[in-house]
Amino acid sequence: MRLAVVVPAWQEAAGIGATLAALRDQQDADFDLVVVDNGSTDGTADVVREAARAWGRPRWRVVEEPLKGTGAAADTGIREAVAAGATHVARTDADCLPAPYWTAAVRRAFDDGLELVTGPMLPRSDDVPVGPLRRGALRAAVSVAARFGQLRPGNQDPEYLGPYLMCPGCNLAITADLYERAGGFPRTAIEDLHEDRALVNAVRRLTTHYGYRRDVVVHASVRRVHAWGLRRTLEWYADHRYRPPVVDIR
Repeated sequence: MRLAVVVPAWQEAAGIGATLAALRDQQDADFDLVVVDNGSTDGTADVVREAARAWGRPRWRVVEEPLKGTGAAADTGIREAVAAGATHVARTDADCLPAPYWTAAVRRAFDDGLELVTGPMLPRSDDVPVGPLRRGALRAAVSVAARFGQLRPGNQDPEYLGPYLMCPGCNLAITADLYERAGGFPRTAIEDLHEDRALVNAVRRLTTHYGYRRDVVVHASVRRVHAWGLRRTLEWYADHRYRPPVVDIR
């Protein structure tokens, strides 16, 4: 198994260092890293290259994707990783902190026969102020969102081989073979389509070998919740019922 980690990034020079440090400190460091610079003008790519040089990570690299959109950036990164030899790919985002055992847990899930795996998405507490009550509310909201996804009419189809599984793009891993058979992430802007949901539903037409693992943990930024509030953030993820004037919160 050759594992790669793909990280789409746009204007993350100020914060991506924490994500890179979390990847540097993985217990299982046997992976390639592809950071996809999605048209940043703040030096995001330079931060990544300097970290790779300073930490002696020759398997870390930056690729460019000028078409703006998390779907386009993630798709470019995964296809670059696969072309370079990766057989399995994990994705997180440039404002997230994978747990130290994340890549090891992903590898175990693949060894157990899963072709697509996700796990807990827990709120970060170090990027914006979040008290214990709000952290608890956020964790409950993620559970509600997962349940809503199972009931959502758009996730129901007799051609699906298995139940809906919420797989946030910041904590998702997939085999190269399944990714290509499913058609990959749609190359869209996040304002138009949640690319992770589209990929999961494509996978559900092909296999039942996907699942949730409690040890595949990523701590995600709560910048949107801090800026929009919890209700509007949930409305955004529920079919874009809330459409803010600015989606990319920095």
